[in-house]
Amino acid sequence: MAQTAPTEPPVLREASLRTDTSTYLLSRNTVPVQGTPTLYFWFRRDDETVELRLYPANAASAKPLRLRRTPDYQQLDSLTKEDDGSFRTRLKFQNLTSSQFLRLVVEQAADTAGRAPLRQVVPLLPLARTTLALRVPDNELFVGEEKVFELTSSNPRNVHAAGEWVRGPEFDYRLVAEANGTLRLHVLPNQLGLRTLQVKLQTERPTLLAGNKLSYQLPVLKQEFNVKASRLRFLSPDKRTVTMDEISRRKGVELILDNGRSFELHRTYRVEDQEEPGGELIADIYTRQFLSNDRVLCYLRPYNTHRQTEGYLYIKENDAARYLTNLDITPQTVIRNVQVLHRGGDWTPGLSVSPGETVDVRLEGEGLQKARVSFEDLPIIPSDSSVRTDARLVFRVRVPVNFDKRKSTIYNLGQPTGYALSIREFQRPHPLDFVSVTYGDAARPITRLNGPVLYDGTIRDVVFQFNPAGIDQADQLFGKQYLSFEIRTVNAKGDLVELRNVESLLVCPGDNSPRAAFYADKQCRTDPLSLNSILSRKTYDLDEWSRIFVTVKHQASQYGETGYTQTVELVLKRSYKFDIDVSFPAGLLTRKQKEDKFGDLGGISLATLAQFSFYSPNKINRLRPYKIGAGFVALNAFNLGSSTANRDLGVVILGSVYPTRREAKFTFPLYLGGGYLLGTSQWFFMLGPGIGVRL
Repeated sequence: MAQTAPTEPPVLREASLRTDTSTYLLSRNTVPVQGTPTLYFWFRRDDETVELRLYPANAASAKPLRLRRTPDYQQLDSLTKEDDGSFRTRLKFQNLTSSQFLRLVVEQAADTAGRAPLRQVVPLLPLARTTLALRVPDNELFVGEEKVFELTSSNPRNVHAAGEWVRGPEFDYRLVAEANGTLRLHVLPNQLGLRTLQVKLQTERPTLLAGNKLSYQLPVLKQEFNVKASRLRFLSPDKRTVTMDEISRRKGVELILDNGRSFELHRTYRVEDQEEPGGELIADIYTRQFLSNDRVLCYLRPYNTHRQTEGYLYIKENDAARYLTNLDITPQTVIRNVQVLHRGGDWTPGLSVSPGETVDVRLEGEGLQKARVSFEDLPIIPSDSSVRTDARLVFRVRVPVNFDKRKSTIYNLGQPTGYALSIREFQRPHPLDFVSVTYGDAARPITRLNGPVLYDGTIRDVVFQFNPAGIDQADQLFGKQYLSFEIRTVNAKGDLVELRNVESLLVCPGDNSPRAAFYADKQCRTDPLSLNSILSRKTYDLDEWSRIFVTVKHQASQYGETGYTQTVELVLKRSYKFDIDVSFPAGLLTRKQKEDKFGDLGGISLATLAQFSFYSPNKINRLRPYKIGAGFVALNAFNLGSSTANRDLGVVILGSVYPTRREAKFTFPLYLGGGYLLGTSQWFFMLGPGIGVRL
């Protein structure tokens, strides 16, 4: 019996622990641990569940038993008194492998009031059966080369893995437990030939031997190996890249390597690019200090560049290769050239970009593989076309529309590289639909005026208006628009009347543009452009069928491209023309009021008429083939063949039909009309041809 104090009467007469396979009694299953009888029990799981029965020493006492709670186990049931007088409960242990000083504390209230409760401590000792095996598929080892084997165990958590090297004349070894519970044995041979490895390991929980003796020692693992001469071992560095510059070449760079076993402290080892003697010196390594994780702190001084893809590096001692390693030794990052690729263009050394634009930026130089390039306040967009080599980097950069700086500095590792993207406002020619013209009707965009505009009336003025809000949109920017105007007026015959030019007229995007604040310019035109303020002969003073030609175009010198051109043609249209016309009707047939028939053909007459001519509505300055007029006709005015010719002067209204061919110099119109003869005081009708001469 284990009691809390020899002066107090025992609380328990008996206690039992029952697992799924066995029952362990306090009176029978105990072993001395540091001189104290301890109840032992075998377990298979860390969270083993057992049934606990407590038998009170004083069966006649009515005071119940109580089990004090501890973090080592969880009491699943309350203590319940059974028919045999015992108290029963179930316990679920938390972590039997690692729990130390496991015990049960049982209490019972005293029979006498005011006395402290009786208490008894029952120490517990979990026992575990553990097997361990080593399977070696290949028993070949090399001196100085560490090899790792996996151990199989029935209870790997119960194997004590210290992780420290156990040194021996033939082998060094250590046992490491990984996070997933796998046991790995690291073996390092020291001598050649057939050698037997003997691994002595201990357990966390003991096992019970004959004679109630406890043992923490596992059976010795034995394995025979064929140890051969050493081969080169690869030492992993903690850095994959070292920069070769003036500082690293003189003072060195801290580097941590695996422990090569044969390393000597405060010694310099040569690093070459070939195993044979006489290789190119890449660097040297100076061993400084052994670390607790079986690694070595060194100084590496680089002398030449090296790429891992070019092969291994050999660590040599007295021209003999001892170890392998590999890392990149690269030159200091130097940027020598920066170019920009705009969408649809070519690579250009100009570093000007525009807001809202996505561009590719190419950096060329040395040591760019390890560069960490960033652009001030500009996001880098991942792209399949991105390039990253030691000599060239390509980034895709997006310039936000609301970017508020004049430049974006290019940084490497947070330090300025000396290059920057300058932010230049967009200056692209916009279609000329933001320009409208007024000539008498409502304003119309000039891009909708396709062909001549025939205007039937007086053009008081021609005014060009500009819509700044129609240039930039939120998703498409064009910037300032530089325009030129060529104004040309011609008369009805096509002769030039006047020529004027307006150069460098600047129209800036309006307040709706996200870049409006950056377009501030005193030269920006906001007021309309009036032609009468430019022309000497005003538009309202032009003759009929005069034409006004206004050519609006972008200034190519401001954009580096042609831009847009639009011509506005205004024609002063007329429906009719009034004029005094002199013609020579000949061979007229006349019929006087009191005569029954037409007379003989007359001679050449002279007609002076106030005539109306009519223009074709769908043609420019083209007359219809007929005229109507009123005036005087001198009949037979040029009939010199007879002195008795029937001459007379009449007041007439005549209609005439003319040919419409412009190139004809002589024309033969037809006349039809009538009037009043002043000489004979008679009404008459007339019909006949005439002769027309066009000069």
